[in-house]
Amino acid sequence: SINQSINQSIMKFTSLALMASCFTSVIAFAPSSTLNTNTITAGSIINSKLHAVKPGNCNGNGNDNDWMESIQKNLKGAATATLLASAIWASPTAILGNTNDVHGNVNNPLLQQIQSSVMADAKEMASGSGSRVNKDAESLLRLGLPIPKDKEVRKFQAVIEEIRQDIQTKRKSSAIDGLKNTKKTIKSKSTEFQKMCQSPSTCEAILTQMNDILDPESANVAESQQFGSGSDQERAALDKAYKLQSDLQKLLTSLEEQMVPAGFATPVPEEYGDLPQLRGGRAVVEFVLNKPNGAPFDVEGVNFDQAKMTMVIDGFTAPVTGGNFVDLVQKGFYNNMKIQRSDGFVVQTGDPDGPADGYVAKPSKSIGAGKHGERLIPSEIFIKGDKGPFYESTIEDEGRGGEATVLPFSSYGAMGWAREEYDANSGSSQFFWLLFDSDLTPAGKNVLDGRYPVFGYVVEGADFLRDIKEDDTIISAKVTDGLQFLVQPK
Repeated sequence: SINQSINQSIMKFTSLALMASCFTSVIAFAPSSTLNTNTITAGSIINSKLHAVKPGNCNGNGNDNDWMESIQKNLKGAATATLLASAIWASPTAILGNTNDVHGNVNNPLLQQIQSSVMADAKEMASGSGSRVNKDAESLLRLGLPIPKDKEVRKFQAVIEEIRQDIQTKRKSSAIDGLKNTKKTIKSKSTEFQKMCQSPSTCEAILTQMNDILDPESANVAESQQFGSGSDQERAALDKAYKLQSDLQKLLTSLEEQMVPAGFATPVPEEYGDLPQLRGGRAVVEFVLNKPNGAPFDVEGVNFDQAKMTMVIDGFTAPVTGGNFVDLVQKGFYNNMKIQRSDGFVVQTGDPDGPADGYVAKPSKSIGAGKHGERLIPSEIFIKGDKGPFYESTIEDEGRGGEATVLPFSSYGAMGWAREEYDANSGSSQFFWLLFDSDLTPAGKNVLDGRYPVFGYVVEGADFLRDIKEDDTIISAKVTDGLQFLVQPK
């Protein structure tokens, strides 16, 4: 009957949702060789990955009558609380079964209500009750710099970054006010900021350059106010202001990098000394990709012969993971390697041809080798407020679920290290770019932060990830800056 079908569909979704909550499986980011994305279904996950439990609790115990009486009352809350975990595998509408008409529309009123309620609550929860998620990769990298006593410079940074938002959203008066406040801060805090720098004279020059940008940028924003909204003249004036703002923020990055204490390096346990490390700085890596048969990359209707991406790899937050990646890039490991996964959620590569799942080399004594001789690296998670990362476990293993990581998965193109689902120390050479969606992966509320290390971000060319597909080829991967920070094993 229709009611029986509905109840079975509800039971199917609720079972998956509750199991996702209990186990928080992260199969989506296992190395590609352990995952066949074409054969994963809700049923296969229940049977083989989540060890099906009876709805009611995480121990498999429950009363059918009690559960059936309360299912509709509790479905909304259960689904909302677990959507972020279960969304990795399948959407709620897919899990509910075949309830669509020939046009793909949900044709059952009860299921329409459930679908609408679940998705609305998920978006409300994921948005952080209206708080704005920081999606700016360069901002996140600045915030990840280990600057002591950084309160004033962080205030300075926040004002400058808000100006960009104001220009983008045409809050012109607010942008002009922000530029005025920036000018005042440079005047009042210049000496204090210079004292925080490795080279005070270098910071003095940077602050002078920043100050020189402010008046022309303000003039461009003011000019845009003279023209009608949407006019070519307004756009031209705002484009000039935006370009100057980008220059201003690059100088801000240079200023803050000067504030990292000279010689500082994130502490790493001695047992990982036989692995490459990125010590005391950051590296810049550039990838160039081609499509098969010379096809173009389509980015919002504009065709490009090649995809070029620039990435900043952070040795302050992920010295072992970042060092491993930069070492592999420098060795040419990723040259001529194909993209092995592109599913709308991540783009992933790093699995070489042959039986090995990663880079085969002399292993670390502390971690050992993979089943085919792969050099493995430990999981590396750095939580805000800590003096360094912890290794070989996840944020849940440490009993610190919900705490914020220094670098979160909150920017489109955030780079994470892939590993097997249940082994934190099984990563070797495979990594992924996250195609960030703030409704499904909000910082601090997702199934990624603290479970996988973020070791860098795409800072230029991230839009190419929208059209990078399986079998596209990395024709060139090279380190363009920061190679001096790569420390090879002794």
